[in-house]
Amino acid sequence: MPGAVRQTAAVGAMEWIGAGSLLAWVWLLLGQGFFWRTDVRLPDRRDPERWPSVGVVVPARDEAAVLPDSLPSLLGQKYPGRAEVFLVDDGSTDGTGALARRLAAARGGLPLTVSAPGEPEPGWTGKLWAVRHGIALARERVAPEYLLLTDADIAHEPDSLRELVAAARSAELDLVSQMARLRVVTFWERLIVPAFVYFFGQLYPFRWVNRPGARTAAAAGGCVLLRREAAERAGIPEAIRHAVIDDVTLARAVKRGGGRIWLGLADRVDSVRPYPRPGALWRMVSRSAYAQLRHRPLLLLGTVLGLALVYLAPPVALAAGLAGGGPVLAALGGAAWAVMSGTYLPMLRYYGQPLWAAPLLPFTALLYLLMTVDSAVQHYRGRGAAWKGRTYPAP
Repeated sequence: MPGAVRQTAAVGAMEWIGAGSLLAWVWLLLGQGFFWRTDVRLPDRRDPERWPSVGVVVPARDEAAVLPDSLPSLLGQKYPGRAEVFLVDDGSTDGTGALARRLAAARGGLPLTVSAPGEPEPGWTGKLWAVRHGIALARERVAPEYLLLTDADIAHEPDSLRELVAAARSAELDLVSQMARLRVVTFWERLIVPAFVYFFGQLYPFRWVNRPGARTAAAAGGCVLLRREAAERAGIPEAIRHAVIDDVTLARAVKRGGGRIWLGLADRVDSVRPYPRPGALWRMVSRSAYAQLRHRPLLLLGTVLGLALVYLAPPVALAAGLAGGGPVLAALGGAAWAVMSGTYLPMLRYYGQPLWAAPLLPFTALLYLLMTVDSAVQHYRGRGAAWKGRTYPAP
């Protein structure tokens, strides 16, 4: 008899967990800024009467493998105004700077300046040190009204810069950022990459980011068009020099300074960086996951429990219900899993992936949970926020 009572209590507890998970998914579906929709693209735009000058700043550290696919796309921009590209070689050991010069000599296009500022000063991340140097060069050479901050692995269609500037001018935006379409070729890229963008949108719903009065602020560091006056008003990049998650921190600084920001998905901006093995994707996520939680153990615990409730509980509840826990438990778990899978379908469609992969999201979420825990472990071992030979402590 005591065993039957314990089993009944366990089933009851599981039903409460299943109900909590289903309620969480109903809220996420309707109350989290419709984060799951993929229709937030560049706002309506028209050509300005005068095209402003633009300085394109590309921080690059050991990027020789991707530059042949990305740099020519920047040099080949069909922009009606004045624009120059400034590639800042951040201590590369693979000939990144020399390769950039050869590509510019062979391909032509926009003027290219390659510079190397040396090792970053204390308190600076390498990328932001390079950005600082690139912005200074752009101010000296171009006196730009806008800065395009773009990563070395990002390839742009020929009209990308024109469209970004037109959007910024038409909507009177101080920051326009597009989430570049990441590469999905290998099995692990197909499994992890669409979920990465999906989770980012869940954390920073684009519609909330783009609402002037909302507190939510974010950007995608691979493609950020920034009005120079807004950057100066916000103290960019000095004010964010320590930031590991530099894109989100940049957007927050601009919005706090009274700037209007916009973030959406890209149609014609793509990352060419390959992640052929799971280890590379693991490092991409884990290097900044604990920094995203501000290095706080309680936030880590809450995140782990939240991920477990929202993503792992539904399939567990369904399996337990079918295994003898009862139809109520199975129905709760199945309904929550169905809503979860439904919200993932638009992102799979955006990335051209088979829609039958949507029910695999709990497994992918489990991987992200483990990456987040590993990020905290590496931080306390003194190897947190490690990237390309550098490790950054918590600010």
